[in-house]
Amino acid sequence: MNSPHQFEDRRMNPRTFIPLQHSATFRCCARALVAISVLMAGLGCSEKAHPPAGQIKVATAGIYAGTLDDRGNYAVIGSMHHGISYWRLSDEERLFNWSHKAATDTILAAADTSPDGNWALTADTNTLVLWDTKTGEASRYWQAPGEISSVQLSSGGNKALLGLADHTAVIFDVRRGGIIHTFNHKDRVHSVSLDDKGLIAATGSADYTAVTWDLQNNKHFVRMRHNDEVQLVVLSPDGSLVLSVSQYDKAIIWRSRDGQVVGEIPLKAGRVKRGLSFTSARFSPDNQFLLAGQTDQTISLWHLNDLKNPTIWKLGQRRLWKPAGAAVIDVAFSEEQGKFYAIASNGLVFKLTQKK
Repeated sequence: MNSPHQFEDRRMNPRTFIPLQHSATFRCCARALVAISVLMAGLGCSEKAHPPAGQIKVATAGIYAGTLDDRGNYAVIGSMHHGISYWRLSDEERLFNWSHKAATDTILAAADTSPDGNWALTADTNTLVLWDTKTGEASRYWQAPGEISSVQLSSGGNKALLGLADHTAVIFDVRRGGIIHTFNHKDRVHSVSLDDKGLIAATGSADYTAVTWDLQNNKHFVRMRHNDEVQLVVLSPDGSLVLSVSQYDKAIIWRSRDGQVVGEIPLKAGRVKRGLSFTSARFSPDNQFLLAGQTDQTISLWHLNDLKNPTIWKLGQRRLWKPAGAAVIDVAFSEEQGKFYAIASNGLVFKLTQKK
């Protein structure tokens, strides 16, 4: 498919892969941390919040963007002062330091790992880099004229779904370059999601809609209308369910192909009006649970059968003598039952355990 977007393919030069002892420094714009951390509110429920079971320091200060792999084993971290790093969480080991351009600042807009765990994709506002997570080497580097707001990588690291500021989302061929499909909105695309098989896409936009797309036929399934900008969309691994979140409206779960609403996460209206928002979420592999992170350092685990009485964790402050807000950037189910991980914007990855 022809597209007005023109992408440039550049093989990474040897300077771009930065060994652990030569970490590149990059600074980030404070606007992102402000946007995700300003609004503080609690959950609309009376459940007691549990503390995290442990924490891993992955940045000396804040995190601009980050992602956990599907099994909660690895994390990509875009920090404020120490570039991009790839971590193995089981032994708290930083495996690689990465940068888009050697000896230059990088503002990381988004990151994702492929469902098979073999690839990672990092993006600043205008460039993409595909990384081999086994070797740490950069495989592809692409430059785009548009501003990137969100990304998700397909299994095998062959394609990526990009949310752009020019009112579109695109399926981009990460290996060869070029746009495969373009999906149109009427305003900026804030959030994107792919199912594990790459058959369904979901997009959330400032035009107040969340849309699911049939990638085989390049047509939309459902256009779900909210009463404010859609900040987050998340597909279940099999693509059958969607969570769509509007910051000042509601958070609903619905079927991707027909739009039937499965349930609405019960939040108090007054707190929604003050800006309570889910900043990250993930469905369990069996579609029984939803794990969600919020702007107020809260993680909640919801059973989709009734969406009542969630398990709640309250993440700790980085410095007790100087408390500061931190939004939850990503969450993941661990391979071990009853264990979870969460990345917070204060530079910590938290370990969570469900109490019996």
